[in-house]
Amino acid sequence: MANIIYITEDGNRHEVEVESGSSIMDGAVNNGIEGIVAECGGACACATCHSFIAPEWLDKIPKKDDMEEFMLENVVGNKANSRLTCQVEVTDALDGLIVYVAQN
Repeated sequence: MANIIYITEDGNRHEVEVESGSSIMDGAVNNGIEGIVAECGGACACATCHSFIAPEWLDKIPKKDDMEEFMLENVVGNKANSRLTCQVEVTDALDGLIVYVAQN
């Protein structure tokens, strides 16, 4: 388990326990975090789980694959720390990860 901190667009902070092996998106959906729509259910096909990873965590998560890069190219507001939360698997090492939910 890891505590993931989601900060929604309105500035509210939500710290929730997310099971290792699930995605950051699953953690948000299962805990009612607003802004992570997840229309495709985690298939990397819609980008409605777009969020920003706190810069200090970027080197602790796996790099984007080609499909995620392609999807993010078409996202308004794409930044260097943009990620599709369906593509980042939670591990115990991500305890304390900070995720800023984008406008989806």
